Parts: sequence; C-alpha cells; structure tokens
Amino acid sequence: MSSADTIETTPNPEATAAPAEHEHGHDHVHDHDHEHHQHGPSLNPECTREVEIEIPADEVSRAFRTVTKRYQKQARIPGFRAGKVPESLIRTRFAEGLRQDVVESVLPAHFREAIDKAGFKPISQPQVTDLHLEDGQPLKFKAVFEILPEFSIAGYQDVKVDKPDTELTDAEFNAELDRVRDSRSTMEPVTEDRALVDGDWAQITFKGAIQGEPETEQPLSGDDVMIEVGGANTLPAFNEALRNSKPGQELKFEVSYPEDFGERRLAGKTVSYDVEVKGIKKKIQPELTDEFAKELGEYEGLEDFKQKLKDHLASDKKRSIEGQTRDKIVEALIAKYQFPVPESLVQQQVDARLDRGLRALAQQGMATEDMRKLDFNRLRSAQRDSAVNEVKGSLLLDRIADEEKIEVTDAEVDRELELLSLQMREPLDTLRQRLTDDGSLARIREQIRREKTGSLLYEKLAS
Repeated sequence: MSSADTIETTPNPEATAAPAEHEHGHDHVHDHDHEHHQHGPSLNPECTREVEIEIPADEVSRAFRTVTKRYQKQARIPGFRAGKVPESLIRTRFAEGLRQDVVESVLPAHFREAIDKAGFKPISQPQVTDLHLEDGQPLKFKAVFEILPEFSIAGYQDVKVDKPDTELTDAEFNAELDRVRDSRSTMEPVTEDRALVDGDWAQITFKGAIQGEPETEQPLSGDDVMIEVGGANTLPAFNEALRNSKPGQELKFEVSYPEDFGERRLAGKTVSYDVEVKGIKKKIQPELTDEFAKELGEYEGLEDFKQKLKDHLASDKKRSIEGQTRDKIVEALIAKYQFPVPESLVQQQVDARLDRGLRALAQQGMATEDMRKLDFNRLRSAQRDSAVNEVKGSLLLDRIADEEKIEVTDAEVDRELELLSLQMREPLDTLRQRLTDDGSLARIREQIRREKTGSLLYEKLAS
C-alpha cells in the first residue's frame, strides 16, 4: 500500500467507517432556509433518511437573546459606545448573521437527539430543508441525509478465483538481467566499411513532412538520432529503409503511422522522410563480472547481486500478482451482491479520482489555465462507474472485516506512518498530528484494515 494513495483515495472516514464510527462529525447541520436555499449533492433515495425536528419557542427565544447580547458586546457602530448599541439596531443590522448563529447554536443537539432516537447513523452532511425560524416561535425543519445500506454478505466464502503461479521464471530473471546490462551499455562506432545489419544502431539526420499538413507547420527533424535496425521498437518502414544502407547515403521513404501511435501528431498520418545515414554504432554490453556487480551497489560480487536481484524480482512479482488476484476477488464480490450505494460516497470517490488525474497532468507539465478549460462535467461522468464499484468494494470489505473480526493494531499504523514520514520527509510526530487533525489517519487505518481483509480473502478464496 502506498501511503500517499491511501490518503488520496480513501473516502472520508465518517463516510466509510464501521457504523458505530459514523456518529462523529455530523452535529453541524447546514442552514438551507427558504430564502437562501442551496441544493446539496443529490442523494440516493434508497439510502436517504429524513427526520423532522421542532425546537420549542422558549429555547429559540433564549438563543436569540444570547446571540444578540454577544453581538451587542462585539458590534462597533459609529455614534454608539462599545456595548451600548440598541438591541433593535443589532437585530436589524445583523439579521442574517443572528439567524445563522441561532440556528448553529440550537440545531446540532436536537438533530443529534432525533437521529439517536430514530437509530440513524448519517454518513453524509445533513441537508436542512423547510426551515422556519422566527423569534418567539418554534423552530421547525427537516434534515435529510444518507446512511449505510443494509445488505447480506451470506455466501461470500463461496466466491472462488484462480490463484496464478507467482514463481519467478528464469526467462523473467534473465530479461531483467539483460535490462540492467543494457542500462550500462556503451555505444561504440563501427569503423569498418560495411552496411547496416540488424542489431546495429544507425546514426541519422532526418527531415519529415506530414502529408496533408500545411508547410507552415513546424517540420519534423532530428540530428544525430540513434535508431536500432531490426529493433522491437523500430517501425518496419525504418528497418527496411536503413537495412543494407551505408554511412553517407541519403534515403527517401514514407512511413504510415498506426492510428494508435503514441505521438498524437503522427497517429494515423503518412510522413515523407529525407534521411542521411551519418554512421554505424554497436551497443557494447558490459561483461557479467564481480567488478560489474560492485559498480551497481554494495554487493560482494556477481552471485550476491544475482541473488538479491532475483529475491527482489520474486517479491515484486508475488506482490503484484496477489494484488491483481485480490482485485479479481473484490470484482467477483461486487458482481455477486447487489445493494444501493450512497451517492455522497460515490461523489467523494469521484473527487479523489479527479484529484489524482489532475495532479498527474500537472506532473506531466499541463498548465493550470489549460486544466481550467477541461470539461469537468464530462470528466466526472466518465469516473462515475469506477467510483461506484470502488465504493461497493470498500463497503463489502468493511462488512467482511466485521464478520471476520479483523482489527488494525497501533503498531501497524505506526509502521505505515514511518514509511510515509520517510517518503514525505516530514518529522513523524508532525506528520501524525497533521493526519490526525485532517482525518487522514483514520483513513489510513481503514485502508490497512481493508488490505488485511483482502489478504485473508486471497488465502481463503483463491485456489
């Protein structure tokens, strides 16, 4: 588990924790009176509950008096001494602020009492509707919110997925060993008078014109570019043109790029190239010796390096395949159980996915002004199905964790924080306090619990 991913992708702890944990953090109720109504996020009717609340008139009046006196003490109005502003002027000048403060002073306790009495545990911020507030009259309102769905996980032990072989093969090890050698290779010029053959690297200068593109467009060009003749990543047209050519030759040929070509400007286009072969080079890989191994790091010799490389690759492959298999188990569980998903949790997950996407674009160099031009409604819509499945998967894992009585120890959380502290270069105590304050620590604990549940399911259900 990546600590950074945990913080970014796990929904609000109040929204995904076990039911008993949902009691924290929902005392604040937004005031949506009929004069300043602001529609909150849409809710899933199947997960939505509503309470009607009436607060006695005498309590409302006391709240008005208390709030008004506080405003009188704090108000600074020209022509009046501090603390001597008439109550009538306070109520006129600060009417909206008074109403908001009165609502915030009396609603939470009554909302808490109402949901406790009804046995509800909200997982979304309550939306207040039909609010009627006048001094000397009862305060009446409705609060609408989402709760976790009730659903059965009976038979989850019957889900089965194939357990793939996680053993590292010799071919995989040798391929990685070749990659390591290749990364330390050198390019040596070929001095003999001969033509290019497969395995050679052609040093070329080129100019290319994209057919159908105006001549005013920036042309394609490159100097001293290295291309492997017959290489797996070399386009067939380049292989055919360069093969058997010699330094000093000038070549003309066309290349038709596939529709899915990585460079967008060239995808699906035909380009006319003028190429000059400047030279031939051979890639020289280093010999596998003890000296080579010691150059790579603190290894006793070649065999020590090979063994540690093999251990590392085996561990990575095992972790990757087991992770993919756990994902398949969750997918099978999602397909097996149908239940309503709270819309508030879906939107939180959409937000998290978009946040990750935007940060990735920023790392790739996209300017902020270009990000603002993106069609966010379309982007949100495109993320919805994945977000729904992610929320369903989390809810299922949480229910199974309850069933299996899976707990997370403080030591497990501490290990995750220590790793995160190293990654972020932030002192451990400072990091712990920050994550506690913003709720991320609870999300980390939840994610660890889900991963432990996934590991248990892997052992039980993969065969």
